[in-house]
Amino acid sequence: MSLNPAYEAIGKGFVQQYYAIFDDPAQRPNLINMYNTETSFMTFEGLQIQGAVKIMEKLTSLSFQKINRIITAVDSQPMFDGGVLINVLGRLQADEDPPHAYSQVFVLKPLGNSFYCQHDIFRLGIHDTA
Repeated sequence: MSLNPAYEAIGKGFVQQYYAIFDDPAQRPNLINMYNTETSFMTFEGLQIQGAVKIMEKLTSLSFQKINRIITAVDSQPMFDGGVLINVLGRLQADEDPPHAYSQVFVLKPLGNSFYCQHDIFRLGIHDTA
């Protein structure tokens, strides 16, 4: 395979679709369709998870109902297997919690004429200071 010339549009489109589904608690279970049953990995605040079912168990266990999200930047790079590496930087507020910076990295893997999320790393930008 070769580099996908549409990597930036794919990255931005994926991020818009992913967060539109994630940020709606009624739609969040549909994210399972973006992950592979066995070969998708997620790191959520340091917790390592493998497979679509386990990833969804984590995502549906999140207790907040409302998210206010501001996406500051979406940076994408093409990968030599036709995939797309995406880095998202933003700020989110869950329910009435204070807003926090966050970063999320996705690796989209080609699957036929589409993609699935092979890797997903999420981390809030909270730093312990002395």
